[in-house]
Amino acid sequence: MHKSAVGNNRLVGLLETLLDVVGTSAGEVAIEAPGDGPGYWAGGPSGIYSDGAYWLAYRLRRPVDLGRGYANVVARSTDGVHFETVATVTSEQFGCASLERPALVRLPDGGWRLYVSCSTWNSKHWWVEALDAATPDGLAEGTRTVVLPGDAATAWKDIVVTNADGQWRIWACRHPLDGGDEEADRMTSWFGTSADGLSWSMTGAALVPTEGSWDARGTRIADVLRLDEQWVAFYDGRASAAENWHERTGVAVGADPARLRASAGPTPEGRTVRYLSVVEEPGSYRVYWESSRPDGAHDLRTAKVPRPASESQSS
Repeated sequence: MHKSAVGNNRLVGLLETLLDVVGTSAGEVAIEAPGDGPGYWAGGPSGIYSDGAYWLAYRLRRPVDLGRGYANVVARSTDGVHFETVATVTSEQFGCASLERPALVRLPDGGWRLYVSCSTWNSKHWWVEALDAATPDGLAEGTRTVVLPGDAATAWKDIVVTNADGQWRIWACRHPLDGGDEEADRMTSWFGTSADGLSWSMTGAALVPTEGSWDARGTRIADVLRLDEQWVAFYDGRASAAENWHERTGVAVGADPARLRASAGPTPEGRTVRYLSVVEEPGSYRVYWESSRPDGAHDLRTAKVPRPASESQSS
């Protein structure tokens, strides 16, 4: 941990604890992989705590020749560990080749929104849609809106969305398509704002790879918290194209949500640790992340981490 980049010993301690928990696979399995062996993954979580319950959206995946990302699931739990499915959307529903990590948010009017990342058939292109519904169980049939269509040069996926103080913010993973398929795995995280969470103005790259480092090939923001007047992002990184699907987790920090700098990490080599989602609950944090198993499958794991004493926060 580069303490000078964070500037607060209590915050440093919290971030070190979070990285240690996910890096050692501490905690419990919340959602098991849908099969055994490489390519069977449960992961890409997006969690929130609302109305006294834990709500989790996540992605289910099979091997490439068996359908890739075939479903996004929305589930509810009273303890944060044992979940009951309330809604499921499928790749067939969106007419896409695969689904990636979803993003779940509450709307200002009390409704719910699920953002879905969709892969174009026979292409490296991705786009993002939103599903709006009054209740979580209605999301599968919710109102659909394309929010990040992408284009011939850009693929968008794996977004993080927050809505606080009337300001919608997005951190979206951008894949460049203008360098050909062999370069399309590269990734940066871009920042944007919106008045409604549907029409976005993307302002530019918020987090970029560090040349010669563990994240030289890509930096994908997985979650963002506002802590001690800092924007703290947990992100997935990889050093090379060969590490695609085997990312590790690091931390980036900044005073501006559109300008973040790598500050801590990564989690240890030898284990995939990615898509960290941090749920703020009374008195503690509950973290969710995707972690590899010895057989090559990925489970979605969870753990509780106490908040530092007298922690100050702002949204």
